[in-house]
Amino acid sequence: MSDSAGSGESGGVAGAGQDAEADNEPPHQAPPLPEGNSSEVVETSEEGEPPSAKRPRISEEGEQEQAAKLVEMHGETPAQSDLLQEDPATPAQREPLQCEEEHQAGEEVPVSGGSEEECHQNGDGGHEAPLEEEEEAKPEEEHNGNGSADSPSEGQRLGLDFTQNPQMLTGSWTEYSSLPENYLKGCKWAPDGSCILTNSADNVLRVYNLPPEIYSYNWDLLPEMSPVLRMAEGDTIYDYCWYPKMNSLDADTCFLASSSRDNPVHVWDAFYGEVRASFRPYNHLDELTAAHSLCFSPDGTQLYCGFDKTVRVFYTERPGRDCEERPTVVKKQGQSGIISCFGFSPCQSVYACGSYSRCAGLYSCQDGTLLALLPTRHHGGLTHLLFSPDGNYLYTGGRKDPEILCWDLREPGKVVFSLKRNVDTNQRIYFDLDLSGRYLLSGDTEGVVSVWDTLTAPPDGNEELLQPQLRFQAHWDCTNGISIHPFIPLLATSSGQRQFPWPGDSEGDSASEGEGGEAVLSPQEIRQDNALTLWWAGPLSPAAEGNHEQGTEVVEA
Repeated sequence: MSDSAGSGESGGVAGAGQDAEADNEPPHQAPPLPEGNSSEVVETSEEGEPPSAKRPRISEEGEQEQAAKLVEMHGETPAQSDLLQEDPATPAQREPLQCEEEHQAGEEVPVSGGSEEECHQNGDGGHEAPLEEEEEAKPEEEHNGNGSADSPSEGQRLGLDFTQNPQMLTGSWTEYSSLPENYLKGCKWAPDGSCILTNSADNVLRVYNLPPEIYSYNWDLLPEMSPVLRMAEGDTIYDYCWYPKMNSLDADTCFLASSSRDNPVHVWDAFYGEVRASFRPYNHLDELTAAHSLCFSPDGTQLYCGFDKTVRVFYTERPGRDCEERPTVVKKQGQSGIISCFGFSPCQSVYACGSYSRCAGLYSCQDGTLLALLPTRHHGGLTHLLFSPDGNYLYTGGRKDPEILCWDLREPGKVVFSLKRNVDTNQRIYFDLDLSGRYLLSGDTEGVVSVWDTLTAPPDGNEELLQPQLRFQAHWDCTNGISIHPFIPLLATSSGQRQFPWPGDSEGDSASEGEGGEAVLSPQEIRQDNALTLWWAGPLSPAAEGNHEQGTEVVEA
């Protein structure tokens, strides 16, 4: 990533407009950007060095004491809690340092587009293996460079607990109140769990550090979170993603990619919030065109970008315009529509594409050959999809679609079960799986988070509706984003949606008008909740259990 594009390219090329919004909502006037440099860093170095968003590190002794508390509370041995003894400092907390380890970005796996050795960090988990056997089957070589940050087995040891409502810890609200209708559009934990990334309607990507108080159960001391980095795009952000081999101990791997309307794909440095490089896709008229979806290959060597009936593949170490084009429609056969989301199989050289034509396709990583086209079962265009950790199942969800469908990829076209959620807008509403593949979580338009235990699905797989194990009111507005921490029982949710002050304007619904013919605003119409929130979804310590009341409302299924 030595070829720096500079911030001069961030403006992109005008005239290459796209008809679809990133969150699939009607085009709108972009809100004013915050004042200052587009790559402004929140905090500056006291030593007068180049600014980096960092703060004093927790002492090593303090970290071990905090880790020991968690170990004692969960009944683990020191060998099981090595992960918690790692320095929780994030890329935004540390000064960039030269990594002495041999594992560098792009050097771990040859550039091949995919192979069976390229198993995603989720691990293969053993097909149909019991949960306990999955934990033991995780190979050591799948860990990050420091062998800890994204360890699936460690995530299993702490474990999620959905026998009770998750407890709200902290969040960020003030940050999104300075501009009207600055609703969020999702949140994503970094692969090493050190920080979290958000997207919002003001076209700014924000990075938040994981509060260190969480390690020691000092939840009464948790302040409101503030971003340590702000990265402003020039227009509506279509998609964004972390580099999958991101390791906060190696500054070279700490970056993310984003795509926005009328702009090239930008690669952002997660230490300083500056543009490292750009990937510039052009259409058949040699006009710059924006990618509607982004996803790195599991080994991080390639960046897949979705366009109308086309996937373009860039090589991460070669910024610029050179790419491989993979049309999804050949001789009028294939997957039509804009490619809106990607997912990579954790154990096979296969990736899935979802499109706004309401279907999903499976493709070969080597050359993009279409392997299978799943039937059109969704009511709206696909906005998100996920593979199960064992690679046997694919979960898909769409806009204005009340169902998440679970497909059995061993019998392409077969739906094992469906999950009901309330999605009645075009907004992209994410869902997430834990590392074992057991729990699937999703928000909905009403702000409710549902938790499904996929192990309770009927073995015959006759498309039964799977009932949620737990439902709780996370936000008063739409809960559009949810992300499960890689190794701590911690959830992040984001909320908000575009508000229409006159309900009749959007749908032409006369039923909402009063007797005098004037539109009436319901309380739901005027209630806004634009926030990032962290939730504890693990066992509570005895002290915390006695001092903290549940801050969430149980929702009857």
